Amino acid sequence: MTASVSDFVIERLREWGIRRVFGYPGDGIGAFDGALGAAERADRGLQYVRPTHEEACSLMATAHAKFTGEVGVCIATSSPGGFHMLNGLYDAKMDNQPVVAIVGQQPTTSLGTFVQQESNLERTFADVAVYVQTVVTPAQAQAVLDTAFRTARLRLGPAVVILPHDVQAMDMPEMQVPSASIARSSAVAASTSITPPAADIARAAEIINSGSRVSFLVGHGAGGATDEILEAASLCGAGIVTALRGKHVIPSEVPHHTQQLGLLGSLPSTEQMSDCDTLVMLGTNYPYSEFLPPSGQARALQIDLKPEHMGLRYPTELNLWGDVRATLAALIPHLTRTEDLSWQKQVAESMESWEQEMEAQAMLTVEDGVNPRRVFHELNKRLPPRAIVTADAGTTADWYGHHIRLREGMTGDLSGRLATMLGAMPYATAAKFAFPERTVVCTIGDGAFQMLGMNELITVKRHLESWVENPQFIVVVLHNDDLTQVSWEMRTQDADPLWPTAQDVESVDYAGWAELLGFTGLRVTEDSEVEEAMETAFAHRGVTLIDARTSRSVPPLPPRISREFAKNTGIALLQEDPARSEVVRDSAKALLAEGVERARKTMHIDHERDLEEDQEH
Repeated sequence: MTASVSDFVIERLREWGIRRVFGYPGDGIGAFDGALGAAERADRGLQYVRPTHEEACSLMATAHAKFTGEVGVCIATSSPGGFHMLNGLYDAKMDNQPVVAIVGQQPTTSLGTFVQQESNLERTFADVAVYVQTVVTPAQAQAVLDTAFRTARLRLGPAVVILPHDVQAMDMPEMQVPSASIARSSAVAASTSITPPAADIARAAEIINSGSRVSFLVGHGAGGATDEILEAASLCGAGIVTALRGKHVIPSEVPHHTQQLGLLGSLPSTEQMSDCDTLVMLGTNYPYSEFLPPSGQARALQIDLKPEHMGLRYPTELNLWGDVRATLAALIPHLTRTEDLSWQKQVAESMESWEQEMEAQAMLTVEDGVNPRRVFHELNKRLPPRAIVTADAGTTADWYGHHIRLREGMTGDLSGRLATMLGAMPYATAAKFAFPERTVVCTIGDGAFQMLGMNELITVKRHLESWVENPQFIVVVLHNDDLTQVSWEMRTQDADPLWPTAQDVESVDYAGWAELLGFTGLRVTEDSEVEEAMETAFAHRGVTLIDARTSRSVPPLPPRISREFAKNTGIALLQEDPARSEVVRDSAKALLAEGVERARKTMHIDHERDLEEDQEH
């Protein structure tokens, strides 16, 4: 039987190394769906995963790209399905991930006649896609699909291939005949192992070698360059800060790795930016420039594969367009080893104190629910080797940044620049499909869980039998009946009190929902129950949902509180904020714990200084 365009596209996906696609069917993509079904029956090595919504499809494809380094593929029907996928595709665009979306369309003969579900999909996807094209003839299909894959990989973003329904079923010619009007393409990706010119490498070495307080700011774009970063940092005595999405690039065991920067970062990272004389940005488009050094304080250089991101957040004197790993490999032989490791030692000692402060914050008892910091603190202590952790937008991202430490071999991620809610569940599910042998933990707020997270537990139920090697999948829901991050942003950014009409989340028995699906549901209502719940979850070889009734008033305090932060919060609370008494009480406790730990650090430093002076005398 002659192969159709759909048959060809499926085989071409396999030639591009694709073994799993995330899709949702519909009549606009119907003939392609039929070919996918035939491919499954013929066991042609392409797994079709159908979650509960097209938005989950595109978020799963983006997560697959993030966790594996491969191209993620999502499939949907025409207008409504394609529109639903937009959020996940924007997540791919804003976090620089290669994704190919295959979207159905009404037959070519009906385009422009206002038939049902017809829309201008090329115009719709023009903003989000690095490449978008409609296939209108079989001879065009090969070149369009190959270009989509190559462009997604090279430009690090989503590409969209639109397949009209009639074209999907057309016969595919067996070979492309040479012609001026037909492109003959290959399923071969372009290399991205780019190294800057030797003169730029030498100049970068001069900048780093001249510094005495060097800090590396490492992002997700430095993935795969862990060894090179650590070697370069060892040579120049650098401290290391990671962007939130770069958290996994540098193991938490590295003593001079001070984790994240900014509102959900650490004080040692803030201190590095305040005191460094050289800033090296590696694969990061860190968006909060107010937390970087003042202009003129530090000499700076940036290495990135996205040239439009370079020199954008800080006035760098050198921008190196290149792959971080390849560029550092070329740079390392030119770095001079420093014997003065006082800066790196100072950074490490500051991080030790910060970890003590984070533990003190986690162990505080609050009166209106469980301390959410305690949940993440106890979770972190029990993460098994090679665990994968996902976090959602909102306060889960704060606690993930403050308390989760990804040891060597572990990884984690979340929606970064887009910071979309609900991403944690499709991210976790995609991670489990990619690495069924590893434990996956999803951390998510109740607002996000009500969006699509509850639905995606159905996807987990449907596919659980394929994870027999290690069926452990843990969902931690922070259940406080409030859109907490937004509530705090209203207070700290706009000096507005909490607005229950907009912020309240209807309370749901999330553990009961898990039990209804045949999973283990655990309810945590007091701090004293957190440890046992975590022990039970990690001992269970299956799916566990921890319904943690957390406080909404525990403040996600930044490492340094600005005058504006304090002033706006005070004004909001004076306007009869419904949670005023709880917020004041829990904020006071947090500030007191913070002050005690920092006072202890100061006393320790003073004691060390006294000992040194005694020795000198």
